[in-house]
Amino acid sequence: MPVEIVDTLVVGAGQAGVAMSEHLGKAGVSHLVLERSRIAERWRSERWDSLVANGPAWHDRFPGMEFPGIGPDGFPGKEAVADYFEAYARQIKAPIRCGVEVQRVERHVGRPGFRVETSEGMIEAQNVVAATGAFQVPIVPDLIADAPDVTQMHSTKYRNPEQLAKGAVLVVGAGSSGTQIAEELLLAGRRVYLSVGPHDRPPRAYRGRDFCWWLGVLGKWDAETPGPGTEHVTIAVSGARGGYTIDFRRLAARGLTLLGRTLSFDGTELSFSQDLAVNLARGDANYMALLDEADAYAARNGIDLPQDPEARRIEPEPDCVANPILSLDLAQAGIRTVIWATGFASDYSWLKLDVFDERGRPRHQRGVSAERGIYFLGLPWQSRRGSSFIWGVWHDAKHLADRISTQRKYTEYRPSSQTVG
Repeated sequence: MPVEIVDTLVVGAGQAGVAMSEHLGKAGVSHLVLERSRIAERWRSERWDSLVANGPAWHDRFPGMEFPGIGPDGFPGKEAVADYFEAYARQIKAPIRCGVEVQRVERHVGRPGFRVETSEGMIEAQNVVAATGAFQVPIVPDLIADAPDVTQMHSTKYRNPEQLAKGAVLVVGAGSSGTQIAEELLLAGRRVYLSVGPHDRPPRAYRGRDFCWWLGVLGKWDAETPGPGTEHVTIAVSGARGGYTIDFRRLAARGLTLLGRTLSFDGTELSFSQDLAVNLARGDANYMALLDEADAYAARNGIDLPQDPEARRIEPEPDCVANPILSLDLAQAGIRTVIWATGFASDYSWLKLDVFDERGRPRHQRGVSAERGIYFLGLPWQSRRGSSFIWGVWHDAKHLADRISTQRKYTEYRPSSQTVG
């Protein structure tokens, strides 16, 4: 089988790969995008049925296309998001080849470029962009592996309440995914326990403007590094049912039982940290600080926005916070399902190059790897806070395409025959 030659190979055709293809095309860089499944596959097959985007349609999109049939302040569902990226790829005529898995990437010896093994043969490329993002391998802690009669799943495997066995459900992780799944189960009449760790809790909207707008005008999307201790803090925000501010106390008032961080399992009982009240207080502090900054911004700039005193009301402390549950017998509580909304790990095992630190994370500067010709796209905080969002990855892709294009100009340069003395 002949070896295929490409200038730049992009691995992955999610939002990062599609954005990368657009900017490489505009820069005149010939390229190929390989996707092992379908375009934006994870939106289709690794999300629950009712999921909608966490940002409004005016914000979480690429500049070159709006969401069809969805108002600017609406929140597109997961299928609409996947359809959007497929339509965008057609619009820009992205050279995407689906159903092809990249299995191994190695640097050539004695010449530039890389040797790429795929499920359909060999490719040689001068540049490789790993556009697989950071959400690749679901993390399921090996904590209660021996729990009898309990089904465990990561949030990527959850689809709807009807899918689960009858009985109570424990959701571990109170970011956007865990909280939305827990509330959906609560609305379906399930007994639900939610294990809450440290989190940020922004308002869905304040004084008539969505929190995405507030983070934009306050310059927070452009923050280049996370604050101390906040790199892995989850954000509890939702676009479900038109969008609303997540309030754990209100969920508890409606029957959901809040727990602290999940710690250990002795074969019968789960143990939880005493940090529930502290975690809620931290979320409240983050919430109030953003409201204060928003008020100060509006006053300083003379922006006439409606007052929103209700946003500052804190619900009464529920009993599960005042008297936290520190251990829970799964059988006695009737818990038949545990859903782990505990995030993801990266898997770059196919990149056989010295471009990772001791924890397996890419070594890079704004996506430009320590290995010339290797690039990363879609990483959290790749260049700013907004990097892992749809619009943020589009801007990061432009930066990488500019770098690749500039490098090509140097490598393609040939001096004239005139001798320079």
